[in-house]
Amino acid sequence: MADKLAAPQPDDREAWITGIGIASSLGIGLDAHWDALAERRVNVDESGFAPYVVHPMVPVSFDAQIPKKGDQRQMEAWQRIGTYAAGLALDSAGVKGNQDILSRMDMIVAAGGGERDLAVDSGILNAEAQGNAAPGFLNERLLNDLRPTLFLAQLSNLLAGNIAIVHGVTGSSRTFMGEEAAGVDAARIALARINAGQSDIALIGAAHNGERKDLLMLYEFGDFNLRDRHQSVWARTAQPGFALGSGGVFLVVESKAHAQARGAKPLARLSRVVADQSRRKATGEVTATLDKLWDQLKPAGDRVAVITGATGAEPATAEERAFLAKHQPLPVRATNTMFGHTVEAQFPLGLALAALALSRGKLFPANDPSGFEIEMSEAPNQIVVVGAGHWRGEGMALVEAVR
Repeated sequence: MADKLAAPQPDDREAWITGIGIASSLGIGLDAHWDALAERRVNVDESGFAPYVVHPMVPVSFDAQIPKKGDQRQMEAWQRIGTYAAGLALDSAGVKGNQDILSRMDMIVAAGGGERDLAVDSGILNAEAQGNAAPGFLNERLLNDLRPTLFLAQLSNLLAGNIAIVHGVTGSSRTFMGEEAAGVDAARIALARINAGQSDIALIGAAHNGERKDLLMLYEFGDFNLRDRHQSVWARTAQPGFALGSGGVFLVVESKAHAQARGAKPLARLSRVVADQSRRKATGEVTATLDKLWDQLKPAGDRVAVITGATGAEPATAEERAFLAKHQPLPVRATNTMFGHTVEAQFPLGLALAALALSRGKLFPANDPSGFEIEMSEAPNQIVVVGAGHWRGEGMALVEAVR
């Protein structure tokens, strides 16, 4: 049903991307990221969490977007990063502090389960191991040691709550969970609501803190982590895996009519978002699903590019590569090489980079020694954003230039 709502709509119900906020391992803001991509920079830490590779967040002055220290203190890192990036997006769109717009702005956030309190966990496990755990010990420690906002891990909707408190975004609010697929659905539902006339303007996005020992441990149980040294996504065949990345990405998406009424200029048009979830029981199912999604988008012409969130985890990445090979010589860019894997934020990151490239009139250069990615000399007019989850979920979006 949502896919039908996202079909082409009357001209004034087009969805324009009018604001972007990015904070990541490469920098803060659009210009910093554009320069880093143009220079093929990669920021990785191969020793701090050895043997695992991590893309750490650049130093951030959170005061610029979260002025109250009390607000900052009650947030964990992923919330601070996300609230900061959301403020950047509102600034970019020119709606920061506009209470008339913010009070009716819808918000759709893709979020994980939050962060563990490692000090509390370690204390409980050490006490158990040393035989110092009397009956009721666990309940007592959880009640007394965990902050009120923690429930095993942090509540996933706290990011949306903090954005509402700090930035005054107080329209409807939705938080989706489900790793990479949650980021796809955040964009898909926002677009469907705008196309259907149920929403005029929305803030969508996600945040991720990849510098977490507990998260690295969890992904290691599934043998997903990239080890020892950083490589391009397409060069990891012999040693597959993803390097977790820290970052926050938010976009302001609004109807053409709403944007024009307030004099806002579009960075790009979000034309279609489609999603699926293949069974992944047999080889080739991810490839077949991506083929189907591509056919639904129907990109056309000789100035089409692809930005993918391919993770480097197998077998999903090999199956996505088989899909992309069918469309060569389209230029492809894998965000995971430069940013690491930001999980819920990976699809919004692809959307943001697509809109940025279209607004700048060029695709950023390839950063892939394997040769799978090729350069693009002409200005793209359509960019397909692809997201295949490391474990489940596939999605795709068509982002187009507005001339």
